Formats: sequence, C-alpha cells, structure tokens
Amino acid sequence: MKGLPFIIAAPSGAGKSSLIEALLKDDPKLAPSTSYTTRPPRPGEANGREYHFVDEPTFLAMLGRGEFLECAEVHGNRYGTSQAVIRDILAAGRDLLLEIDWQGAQQVRRLLPGTIGIFILPPSVEELERRMRLRGADPEAAIQRRLANAREEIAHACEFEYAIINRDFEVALQDLQAIIRAERLRAART
Repeated sequence: MKGLPFIIAAPSGAGKSSLIEALLKDDPKLAPSTSYTTRPPRPGEANGREYHFVDEPTFLAMLGRGEFLECAEVHGNRYGTSQAVIRDILAAGRDLLLEIDWQGAQQVRRLLPGTIGIFILPPSVEELERRMRLRGADPEAAIQRRLANAREEIAHACEFEYAIINRDFEVALQDLQAIIRAERLRAART
C-alpha cells in the first residue's frame, strides 16, 4: 500500500514544530521530510535533523537539476523538499509528514494529488504576538515583520482540508492524531 502525504503548515509561533515532534514520537508509521535550506542553523539544530543546511550555490544547483518537489523563498532564505526522498517514503508504504509553508503546499498539491493539508492556527494574533515576545530573542522590528508574515500565512488557511486551533497543546495534538487516523481509514476503504 502506498503511504499518504500530509502537509502541516502554520505561521511562526503557532506551535507547529512542537506538535509535529510529539506526533512523530507516538506514530512510527509517519516519516518526516527533512527540507533543504540556505538559512544558517539556529542554536541546537543539527544538519540532517531539522534541515539539510546548504549554501546558496548548492541549493541553486539542486534546483537546476530538478531535485525539488517544491521550493520557496521565505524571509530571504530558500527552502526545498527532495523529490526522491518523498517518492521513496511513499513507495515504502509510510505516511509522509511535510512541514512546509502555504507556498510549498500549493506546489506539492499540483504534483502529488491527494495530499492532505492541515493548518495549525494560533488562538489569536494577539496570542501569537505574546508567544513571539516570550521567546525574548527578537528585536521589535523582527516581531512586527513576523506578525505581518503570520497574517499573510493565516489568510491561506482556507486552502487546507483541516484547521486546528492550538489553544491547548494536548487538545491540538489529539485533533491532529484524529485527522491522521480518519484519513488512514478513508484510504483503507478506497
């Protein structure tokens, strides 16, 4: 049986990464896709775990060879998903979890029909701003830029099959697990 492709997207600060980490820990049938990026690693990130960190010339060479299923430029950095890795995971019967933005989701849907989109929303923009400020590492201009980007991203939530409001982490995780179970049951019936 071929695996199911899932996309999970969210604005920065909505809790997407934490939800995905918890989901992957409890569901061995899900395989994450590790994207390529030109952005530098953040403290605690490891090459090949959060992202494959490459320089701009390497990324552009991969793009030129048609190696990406999708790619986008976000906040001045490039991101891309390897076609070969995605096809291998799905062909092995594992369900795929793509953590990408709305731009990448649009590209993936054109190339992988049947992809299931899940958008993680914060309870409000005010709560999103509060979460950004709690991080404490960003200057005011960066927070305002991220909030503007978040509003743009949230405007694309209607393009996804599902939306989850991450007001309470455990409830949001249960909602995410329920969506994946429901989609697996639907696929098994067809």
